[in-house]
This record gives sequence, C-alpha cells and structure tokens, in this order.
Amino acid sequence: MAEQVISLPWGVDRINIRIPARWKVNGILEPTALPPVDDTRKEISRSLTEPVGMARIEEWIKPGQKIAVVIDDISRPTPVHEIFPILFSQLQKIGVEGEQITIIPALGVHRGMEESEILKRTGLERLQGIKWENPNADDQEKQAFLGTTSRGTPVWLNRTAAESDVIISIGCIEPHIIASFGGGYKNLLPGIAGRVSIAHNHALNCQPGTFNMVGQPIDQNPMRQDLEEAGKMIKPEVFIINAILNNLQQVVKVVSGDPIAAHREGVRISANLYGVNVNQKADIVISDSHPMDSDLRQGVKALANTIRALKKGGILITVVRAQEGVGVFGLANKKLPLGKKALKLLAPVILPLVTKLKLKGMGEEDRFFLYFALQAMQMGTLLMYAPTIPQTIHENLPFVTFVPSLEKAIEIAKEKYPGKADVLVFPNGGITYPILEF
Repeated sequence: MAEQVISLPWGVDRINIRIPARWKVNGILEPTALPPVDDTRKEISRSLTEPVGMARIEEWIKPGQKIAVVIDDISRPTPVHEIFPILFSQLQKIGVEGEQITIIPALGVHRGMEESEILKRTGLERLQGIKWENPNADDQEKQAFLGTTSRGTPVWLNRTAAESDVIISIGCIEPHIIASFGGGYKNLLPGIAGRVSIAHNHALNCQPGTFNMVGQPIDQNPMRQDLEEAGKMIKPEVFIINAILNNLQQVVKVVSGDPIAAHREGVRISANLYGVNVNQKADIVISDSHPMDSDLRQGVKALANTIRALKKGGILITVVRAQEGVGVFGLANKKLPLGKKALKLLAPVILPLVTKLKLKGMGEEDRFFLYFALQAMQMGTLLMYAPTIPQTIHENLPFVTFVPSLEKAIEIAKEKYPGKADVLVFPNGGITYPILEF
C-alpha cells in the first residue's frame, strides 16, 4: 500500500515526512492566509495617527519630557527597525530632542544587547544623542518599587522607565504559551522588570489548569491579568505600538495606543490568523516549528502550541529547524538529576515543587518550561527531530525523545499504531494553535 507524503517547511526549503496510507490525516492546519500590507511604513504611520483608546502622541507629549522607548529584543520578529525611525521622526516634529529619549530593550532575564545591536534593531545609523541602557533584572538599585498586585506580585520596574514622563513600548502580538498572546504590557513585565517580579508572575501559571495558555482568553489567564494589573501601577503614560505578522513574518496590521484597548484589537487579529479549529483530538500530531526556526528555544513553541490537539497517550512529533542551534535556553544547558523514566514516574510529586526549586543556571522562564515539560511528558510520547542539536543537549532534555530522522519517528509511531490512527498536521506549529470545538 502506498505511503502518504506530507510536505513541511524547512527554512526556505521543504522536507517530506512519509506516513502509512492506513493512517487518516484529519487536517493539515495552517494559519489564515492574510496578505501583508502594501507599505509597512505607511501602515505604521497610519497606526500612529489612529491610536486606539488614546489621543495621538502629538496631542499630549510635550517638549522637554523624558521618554523611555522600550523595544523587544533580537529574539522577536517585530520590525522595530521600521517602527522606531517613524516614531522618532514624529517625536522630533513635536520638539522632542534625542537627549530626552532612552531606549531600553525588553530583556526579561535574557542577555544584554550591544550598541551595534541597538542600532541595527532600531534602524539607526547613529544614536543622535539618544541614550540607551540594558535593564538588569537582578539590580534593585536600578529598579523602582511600584507596589504589590492583588495576586501577590511585587512590582519592581527599571528605574529609568518608571521615572520617565512617557513610556512608548514597541512589540509584537503573537500567540504565547504563558501569556496567551505577546504584546501590550508584557514588554514591561517581564520585559524590564525585576527578577522577583518575573518569578512570581510566571509562577502564577505553574498550575494544572493554566500551564498551557497559548491563545486562551486573556480574562482566564492569571499571569496576563497580573501583569496588566502591574502595568496599571506605572505612573508614566504608556503608549504601545504593536505589530501583527502573518506566517511569513510580514506585517498585516499595526495597532497603537492604550496598552489594553489597542492590545485587544491586535489580539483579535492574531487569534483569527493563528487559531485553527479542531473538532477531534488526534492519535498522532505532527508539528513543524516554522517560522520559529532560529533556535531550539523558539522551536519548542511548535510542541507547546499544538499539544492540546493530542489524545492522552498519543504521539507528538515535533520538527525543529533550529538553524542557529540551541539559543538562549537555560533549561537545555542544565543537566537534571533524574532521567526520563524517573521524571515521568515522579512528575506528580515534583510538579508542586517546581516554583520552589533552586537550580543553578535556570532562569524564571526556564522554571516555567520545566513545569510545562513535566506536564507535557505525561500527556503522551514526545518525539523531536532537531538535527542541529548536539547529543549533550539531548541528555539535558529528557522530557522529549530526540530522533535521528523523520523515518525513525514514524517507525516509533507505527509500533504504537500498527493499524489505523488519526493524524493532525501543523506545518506552521511555531505560531499555530488549536481551538478545540468539543
């Protein structure tokens, strides 16, 4: 009996995966094909002249005010290099000088950026008097304490931003495993917050009911609700400029204005793009990391985004391009004291302790990834094809089984499902998530 051939994105090329003819493919689930805007710069300018929930910046920003411009870092696909020059030009027309502006990358607990990276990221040839600084999540002397949220998060924020007159946040709205969607106030917490704030905020979703919140309603997401409550404690006026991109990472919309109202408009567009309806879970899910192909840390989103479509005890095959290797992924660089079998057996005992564990070299995001991974490995067999990832990293990530080829992945799946099996395929699993209609 002839095999079925499924073609998946592989960088700029394609890769084929062959599955038995007796398996039933119930869907090849792709994002909505929304074309990009004709002119990205015109769309950015339009957004600034039609802000959502706020007046245009020229109506309330005054010459002489201190302005912090928070930009997401180089791990994000946001076209900051196109947005910032237009914003800067607009501010100059108001009478704002470069010396009044400080650029702050939203690092969270990621590495700092170099000046050359700041210039490239912002599309500037030179700084023109503009200051910049990397926030330090561990230095409370460079942070301001704003209070404590109703969920108990102590809110420490980069002092330069907290003591400015205006904060303008440039980011991107895309499905997000912890926060439902990126963008909005998320650039500020965790983006430029203290480690204690990030740790408490992330820990809110280390719960069985909220460990996988990708694409879920924001009003049901404790972590997102908490960071937005924290955002409202910020004294400077906050204005966001958020891009929404299609699966080719082209701009389809830019929303500007109020960090809640404008964000929600962007979320509706992003959800329509990347949420795909699923009326039945599958025995086997095949998820490709595209377009999150840069590194393993980004690539694992294909697993996280699509695992809800898997039947309990099924097999999830994640295909990860990771052309730059592992990336900034602390969990992958930390060898755990337990192997796969022990982790799976002891997961119910370990899970309640994850937020309290102290593991050297593990950041707050990695702590959440550990919680997610322990939950995910109980849901089924997790196979990963990631040929750029070295064996040492395989050993550090016992939650998944790395396979040397796609053929080996199918061979393992056929052992469990020698007869019929229901299959769902996510060619753009790095950004696509299932909406379960049952």
